[in-house]
Amino acid sequence: MERGEGMELAEKVKQLPTSSGVYIFKDTAGEIIYVGKAKNLRSRVRSYFGEAAAQSPKVDAIQRLAVDLEYILTATEVEALLLEGQLIKKHRPRYNVLLKDDKDYPYIKLNLASDYPRLEVVRKLSRDKARYFGPYPNSGVVNDTLKLAKKLFPLRTCSDFRGKSRPCLNFHIRRCLAPCQGKVSAEDYRSMVDQVILFLEGRHQELEANLHAQMSEAADNLNFEKAAELRNQLAALAKLTAPQRIVTNQRWNLDVLAVDAGAELAAAQLLKVRGGKVLGNEYHGFEQLELADAGEAISAFIRDYYAEASLLPREILVSLLPEDTEALEEWLSSLRQGPVSLRAPQRGEKRLLLDMARANLASHMEADLREQRESREQGKAVLEQLAGALGLDRLPFRMECYDISHFQGSQTVASMVVFEHGRPARGDYRRFKIRDIVGPDDFASMAQVIRRRFEAAREGREGFNRLPGLVVVDGGKGQLSAALEQLEALGYGDINIVSLAKREEEVFVPGKSNPLLLDRDDPALKLLQQIRDEAHRFAISYHRRLRAKETLTSELERIPGVGPARRTALLRAFGSIQNLRDKDVAEIAAVPGMTWPAAEEVYKWFRKKK
Repeated sequence: MERGEGMELAEKVKQLPTSSGVYIFKDTAGEIIYVGKAKNLRSRVRSYFGEAAAQSPKVDAIQRLAVDLEYILTATEVEALLLEGQLIKKHRPRYNVLLKDDKDYPYIKLNLASDYPRLEVVRKLSRDKARYFGPYPNSGVVNDTLKLAKKLFPLRTCSDFRGKSRPCLNFHIRRCLAPCQGKVSAEDYRSMVDQVILFLEGRHQELEANLHAQMSEAADNLNFEKAAELRNQLAALAKLTAPQRIVTNQRWNLDVLAVDAGAELAAAQLLKVRGGKVLGNEYHGFEQLELADAGEAISAFIRDYYAEASLLPREILVSLLPEDTEALEEWLSSLRQGPVSLRAPQRGEKRLLLDMARANLASHMEADLREQRESREQGKAVLEQLAGALGLDRLPFRMECYDISHFQGSQTVASMVVFEHGRPARGDYRRFKIRDIVGPDDFASMAQVIRRRFEAAREGREGFNRLPGLVVVDGGKGQLSAALEQLEALGYGDINIVSLAKREEEVFVPGKSNPLLLDRDDPALKLLQQIRDEAHRFAISYHRRLRAKETLTSELERIPGVGPARRTALLRAFGSIQNLRDKDVAEIAAVPGMTWPAAEEVYKWFRKKK
């Protein structure tokens, strides 16, 4: 890659190369306002400055605000597509649309490195020998899917099945084949795992055909008990999948994506059609909505969603073909290791599927907009009460709260949580490790985190350049004084600041010796409590994670055969002793850099510790 920078915008546009890459527009403050990609950088960027381009509100805004341009050359348009996504997620430019973060979406994991794998719910994909299914839109959907799978297939559910003296209750009620007692061979168990994979992939007709063939074979071999089990399994499969809506007599396997982008809301509806049935109906929102357009939103959804998807269909129906359709198809095909096409059908059954997705999208967006408007109105009313109670001259639409957490002065951390319009803005939360402070000193720790946060703002660092209308610190007069001193020293003394003490819920404000005592039922106090409690939760969770890693590191240092590289890999994979203790040898051996003998040592070590 090459990066271009350092001359006037007009001159840069003239001298842009004709190869593929990513272009970055910046405003007078040096803030990135838009990131785009192009097969031909010069041609694409020039298009922003023609007369026809100004007909687009977004392009008009970029023309008015952009004073600088950077570019990064890439080898291919697909590489530019991926780099564009990384930069948008990192910098969150004002005029780029971005799919809401899906890091909390659950997956179902099936660890194929184990002879007797089980189904697990995880929140992150790992590069190992496991199969992942998802992402699922919420925990309810993933739990329902697991429940169906467990009714159909007697996979083990225990985290550790070795060394048990007798089978558990699940074996006696036919919900497990008792691999712990050697009652099923690895080959027979793997055959069942293959069926589970078909089920989780939505290939129900193929699964049904396989079960029918196995039942006939068992009957021909006079294995009537096996044939009866398969017959019952077929009946259960038919019963469980019957409620799924059949939308076409064609046994299509495809995704249907409808997107709408408006001034207040941009969202997508994704129907997953497998074997002609709707197996998934997901609603997703977008962030960074300023002047969003549907074509760019479709491209952003495909880029962000399918990068983490475990299974790609051969065909994706879209409500509008984006400009970068060719690059998206090439990238999706490389992920699937087979052809993937984007289509925008204008007639026929596939157009009816798109209409169904659009109707679902319109219904969800209407409900979402109604909820957002009601929430904003309620939030504004509470902010007005808060401003009145604290004597503020303007509504604190953005509030930041800081809390300190430590254990007897060790692993001291701080949290910064953000509320906008009275609601959490989790994408703006930040965590800090407190440096060079010995022992439990909450005043010095609070001073440090305030100094670091607002020094970052003064330097214009990304993620810190938006200032709050109100700063809330957890604590009393001491914490308030420490924070206020730093704000004034950095030139931010005009920012409103208060502290909230836990014991009596006293609100301290600068310049007043006595605290404000708000009524316990006052919505203003409840909002302050909510942001303070959220900051406390966020700080505690970070502190506990660091302590868990410290404890695990210490424990791993004592295990033979586990050096620094393997310790780091195990820390990244499991994060805590409890998570590692629950894994079997195969799961530990799947961690990069681990060998089977080293994994056995780790497994045995934690069994001794029980």
